[in-house]
Amino acid sequence: MAAEPFLSVVIPFFNEEDNVDALFKRLLPSLRALGRSFEVVCVDDGSKDRTLTMLVALRAANPEIVVKSFARNFGQHAAVTAGLASARGAFVVTLDADLQNPPEEVAKLVAEFDAGHDYVGTIRANRDDSAFRKLASKIVGGTTRKMSGLPIKDFGCMLRGYSREIAHDVARRHETRTFIPALGYLFAKNPIEIDVKHEARHEGKSKYSFLSLIRLNFDLMSGFSVAPLRLLFTAGLFIGVMGFAFFIYILVMRAMYGDVYTQSGVFTLFAVLFLFVGAQFVAFGLLGEYIGRILQTVRQRPPYVLRDVPEEPRP
Repeated sequence: MAAEPFLSVVIPFFNEEDNVDALFKRLLPSLRALGRSFEVVCVDDGSKDRTLTMLVALRAANPEIVVKSFARNFGQHAAVTAGLASARGAFVVTLDADLQNPPEEVAKLVAEFDAGHDYVGTIRANRDDSAFRKLASKIVGGTTRKMSGLPIKDFGCMLRGYSREIAHDVARRHETRTFIPALGYLFAKNPIEIDVKHEARHEGKSKYSFLSLIRLNFDLMSGFSVAPLRLLFTAGLFIGVMGFAFFIYILVMRAMYGDVYTQSGVFTLFAVLFLFVGAQFVAFGLLGEYIGRILQTVRQRPPYVLRDVPEEPRP
């Protein structure tokens, strides 16, 4: 087996045939300019286009490239986890394939690792995204910081660096849905966040929709905080106290004015009933999410399944 490289760059791919060549034309020269040994771990997430074929061809010409492939599409989280698990470098960097995070910025993360930081988070400076995506990310980030207590400023940037120990610790977590950067931050001894450049997607459309951002926010809340449960308890206690006070009020008014008053308040009682029923359903839904996460975790289902990567035909 070849000597362990200093740097591992993990990149998930899903239907990125329009970006593969442009990515490696910038990535490989920038990594070689560092003067350190490196590998690029490419994880094909069940692409339906020519992505895997192009990666295999690049691997034949560039021994630093390692290709992993899923049997089907398992999602970005599983692809990144597989890459982290197989990374051999002392420092592991995750990167998107769409060139929104310039490959040249990897050097900044390496410099911070050399300075003693075992986790290097990033903040997208001058984001080249739509106003809607910026607003949605700001809302998700603010909510997540309050709920989880994690002081991460930018939850959406894929360009991040981890020591090998942290990367492998994250990969060993048997959690069906979680947020890898948050886990990395929790495991880090000396974390830091730095500003990096951000560019428009080179080709194609983003795989993250508004609903994906909502699901990400929910994963963060339920995976890293019990604040929703505490909020639910507080809300339930408040509603219970108000309900009891209203019950006493109805009794007093009935004693003072008789049944006429209670008959006149039938719609108010229905409104209160609907409020209680609604609160119960909200509680059941939230508790169901936690129970579902427990069920998915104890099942110990593998987060991904690898398949054989075809060898490049020899001339």
